[in-house]
Amino acid sequence: MAQHRITLLPGDGIGPEIMAVAVKVLKTVGETFDLTFEFQEALIGGAAIDATGEPLPAETLEMCKNSDSVLLAAIGGYKWDTLPRHLRPETGLLGLRAGLGLFANLRPATILPQLIDASSLKREVVEGVDIMVVRELTGGIYFGQPRGVFTTETGEKRGVNTMAYTDSEIDRIGRVAFETAQKRRKKLCSVDKANVLEVSQLWRDRITALAADYPDVELSHLYVDNAAMQLVRSPKQFDTIVTGNLFGDILSDAAAMLTGSIGMLPSASLGASGAGVYEPVHGSAPDIAGQDKANPLAQVLSAAMMLRYDLNQPDAANHIEQAVLRVLDQGYRTGDIIAEGNTLVGCEAMGNILIKALTEE
Repeated sequence: MAQHRITLLPGDGIGPEIMAVAVKVLKTVGETFDLTFEFQEALIGGAAIDATGEPLPAETLEMCKNSDSVLLAAIGGYKWDTLPRHLRPETGLLGLRAGLGLFANLRPATILPQLIDASSLKREVVEGVDIMVVRELTGGIYFGQPRGVFTTETGEKRGVNTMAYTDSEIDRIGRVAFETAQKRRKKLCSVDKANVLEVSQLWRDRITALAADYPDVELSHLYVDNAAMQLVRSPKQFDTIVTGNLFGDILSDAAAMLTGSIGMLPSASLGASGAGVYEPVHGSAPDIAGQDKANPLAQVLSAAMMLRYDLNQPDAANHIEQAVLRVLDQGYRTGDIIAEGNTLVGCEAMGNILIKALTEE
């Protein structure tokens, strides 16, 4: 019997509700595939601020480091938006990524046949879309120095952030992207702004040099503004996209919305070794927290990614993903993906329906 230690980070807003569903799903799948999970829960984000005064307590980071994997729900909310930058929930998330060395973020954006009409784009534009965005997570403008708000000699305030990458940082995310593309349709598009940014020119040079090691992958380059336009204009041209931290943050959200609901999409944040962090790409949705309206499927699919990437349990991951598709085929929907003729259910009910689908197969 395989045993896995999982740290759960429910976080804020709808986080505890969707995490509860994911845990039930993992326990159910564990019974089917003879897996044992040791769950331990820790604080992060606003919940951690309220309890300890800081968004990432040392105990939380240590617990994550000693785990086989980390399942995160959502952080943040209006309540903490006015705090100083170093005390905001998002700072805790950045600290978690840095503390675990999670430099690669994998965000799939796949159109599910059952949800094509939920997309804001025409069916013929989005049908068949299957994109993986590989985003660099621990470098670039979010971490570069110097940063801050300074007072100039004239007394004027000046805000500064630094976009910086070393060749080794680019190479390691580039290799993840090429290897990801090899497992998909062997097409990789690198996105930068090399026409105006020196850091992007280095990025393009290094990615181009790496291509020699992956002759089976077709490499292309796009400037980020054109890439954003092409994602909306003709998304089916993309297979795997690799880009830096800032551009990846923006483009992965744009790709997510092609699918019709950001509430359906999981993500994985990986390092060279150790535990990865798996989380839905949506936020904490404080406006519906505690109302049983949240869509738990992105959290559940994040658990499936965890099984596949960190725990090496692809059959269990497939079992969850197929169950999600069957539930959607049966017409069950939460409020974010409701369409005419379907059955509206809440978070807990969706979880129960999913459990039934898992056990009836």
